[in-house]
Formats: sequence, C-alpha cells, structure tokens
Amino acid sequence: MRADEIDYRIIGDDLQAVIITLDPGEMVQAEAGSMMYMQDGIVLNTTLDPNAQGGGMLGKLFQGAKRALSGDTFFVTTFANAANRRQDVAFSSHFPGKIRPIDLREWGGMIIGQKDSFLCAARGINVTIAFTRRIGAGFFGGEGFILQRIEGDGLAFLHASGTLHEMTLGPGESLRVDTGCIVAMEQHIDYDIQMVPGIKTALFGGEGLFFATLRGPGRVLLQTMPFSRLADRILAAAPHAGRREERVGLGGAVVGGVLGSLLDNNG
Repeated sequence: MRADEIDYRIIGDDLQAVIITLDPGEMVQAEAGSMMYMQDGIVLNTTLDPNAQGGGMLGKLFQGAKRALSGDTFFVTTFANAANRRQDVAFSSHFPGKIRPIDLREWGGMIIGQKDSFLCAARGINVTIAFTRRIGAGFFGGEGFILQRIEGDGLAFLHASGTLHEMTLGPGESLRVDTGCIVAMEQHIDYDIQMVPGIKTALFGGEGLFFATLRGPGRVLLQTMPFSRLADRILAAAPHAGRREERVGLGGAVVGGVLGSLLDNNG
C-alpha cells in the first residue's frame, strides 16, 4: 500500500523529538514507548500488521515474529487521527542524539538499519528483518546477525546517539567503520566484518577486535557516539565510584571510632 503523506517538524537540539501532524484518517506506527504526547482525537492501538490488507492470522503472526527477531516489538503501536481536523502526535528518543527523517523514495525505496535505529514511520512503511550476507558479519558485527529492513515510499524517522554524519561511497569505494557507529545504509552497500590486523594492535589498540567494511556505491549514515559505548564508560566508572564511597565510609567509621575512644578515655 502507498504510504500516508504526513507533515512533521523536529524540535530540540541534542534531546530531539518529532511532532507529526496527521490529517483525518492518517496514521503512523512507532517504536514501543516512544510516544511523547498526542492531541485529542488521536487513537492509540496495537496490531500485528498495520499495513495488512486481508490475509490470515498466520501471516500476521509471521510478520510479528520477524519484527521481534529484528529487535523491535512483536506488536506494532499505531496512532491514527480519528478527529475531523488535523491533530498532532509526538515521539522522542530514549537517549541523547538526533532524529533523522528519511524519505525512502530518495533512498531507492529501502534502507538497512541497525536494530535500534527505527523511531516511527508513516502508515504503509514496512519494518522487517534483514539478514546479513555473511555469517561473520552477524556473529562479530556488534549489532547482531539480524538488521532491520525499512521499505516503502514515504517517510521514516531514525534516531541515533550523538551527531549524524552522512557519507556517499562511489562504486568500489570502501570505508572501515566502528560497528557501533553504523545507523543505516542503502541496500546496495556491501557490508562485511574484518578483524583488526596485527595481534598487538587488536589487543592493545583500544578499538576492539573487529570493524565493519562498507563498500559502495551508496549512502551511509553514521553516528558519532554509539549508546553502547557510552554505557560501557558508565559501567566502567561505576565500580570505582562505589569503591571510593566504601573507602570514605570506612575511613569515616575509623575516624569516628578513634574520636569516640578518646572522648570515652577523657571522660
């Protein structure tokens, strides 16, 4: 089915949200838990396949299973305008970063994205699984064996951590990228995983054991700060903070005990 023609505006700088204005009868689908607000007349619903036109329950269950494998939810959350006037519904990301509108007609009707990149899209956009061409890319890609395929002829909105950077690769041109920095790419991009050359560099270089090799032609969308990298930094710092608090607490207890003993002796 043809995607709805929706209007939108993006607010914010580093903590962005997208406000989508729906005409009567229009609908958007969104990642679970991403809704910020909705005006009167917007109807929230969950369904197995928002783009289904007929078909049996088995096919809808299969679509839900494919979404679950790609890191999305089994059910799709939809927001339809049942009012007789234009109304707004807004969506925001779960982490600091940017929201990027993608007109799929300008990207050949399809993009391949990491499993956490999808935020919302107009009715008529399909979000399913996309298997990588090589087993190694799945096992060592850092984003899992299954990526998301987003296809249609309308608007989809991606969210990424940090700043978004778009690059265009020519025929045969290649780019080596940290696997967590990939947000999305055109379907013609060849994606593979290579090990960092040299044992010493791999073990002590600080860049991990593997990186992604992207080969053109096509466009690539990258993010500057993968959320997984930020989470690793937080987890690495947390135990040290805990130990510092324990040391301070232990020191306070020791000092308090010494002072208490002196006071008791003087009394």
